[in-house]
Amino acid sequence: MKVLLVNGSGRANGCTYTALMEAAKTLEQEGIFCEMFQLGGAPIRDCIGCGGCARSEKGMCVFEDDCVNELISRASEADGFIFGTPVYYAHPSGRLLSALDRAFYAGKQAFVHKPGFAVASARRAGTTATLDAVMKHLTINQMPVVSSNYWTMVHGNTPAEVLRDEEGLQTMRNGARNLAWLLKCIQAGRDQGIFPPQAEAASRTNFIR
Repeated sequence: MKVLLVNGSGRANGCTYTALMEAAKTLEQEGIFCEMFQLGGAPIRDCIGCGGCARSEKGMCVFEDDCVNELISRASEADGFIFGTPVYYAHPSGRLLSALDRAFYAGKQAFVHKPGFAVASARRAGTTATLDAVMKHLTINQMPVVSSNYWTMVHGNTPAEVLRDEEGLQTMRNGARNLAWLLKCIQAGRDQGIFPPQAEAASRTNFIR
């Protein structure tokens, strides 16, 4: 089993990375392989709602000049996810939201029914709003949301300060243990012939009359 750690920070080895690595260490102790996917510092397009991905039926975004299609490809090989982001203006990083908007729209089959959770890294505040924004991607795509014993956030202005946030790191470890447990439960269910349900998708309405 493999968990994809998506680092939404432009800094490869910063505070968000430090939090994700704390979760990764616990997952690997549970026998779960971890792969880090760094969004990097290069520009990432926002979704423009062109619908080209739906018409192509390839499960990929029509724009190929950034890392989003690589993210979809990596996601298709993963069994679970942790999405990490720094907090900017009480909000996730714009690069993570742009990447997830496109990846979940074009490549939703790479994520559906796979468990995961989000991690927020902040100097001080804005963490719960950030977690809420990221987790909406999971809840609209039938992904089991993994919880911890507290909200999955760390505080610190540097990686060294994050490592001093004992409670924050504890939430990383407990969330990772819960993710590992759920992955094993899902695999046990598959072994017994229990598979995810098929969602109804025929009805689409709006509120304009």
